[in-house]
Amino acid sequence: MKNKLFLLALSFLGFGVLALEKPNILIIYADDMGHGDISVMNPESKIPTPHLDTLAASGMRFDDGHSSSGICTPSR
Repeated sequence: MKNKLFLLALSFLGFGVLALEKPNILIIYADDMGHGDISVMNPESKIPTPHLDTLAASGMRFDDGHSSSGICTPSR
């Protein structure tokens, strides 16, 4: 029984170390936001988005996502 608990504790410690090595992922899912509304996508945007611009500049950007629905129900 002690061996099983010891192995279980070691496995949790191992998962903690693996979690530190993986990148943080942030998904921003917004309803009714156009592709050019964020100024990092459209420098001529009328909406100031300095925090989103900083996030986009400091990480990876995946800007070609698609929804399986033609209407806004996935975000509601």
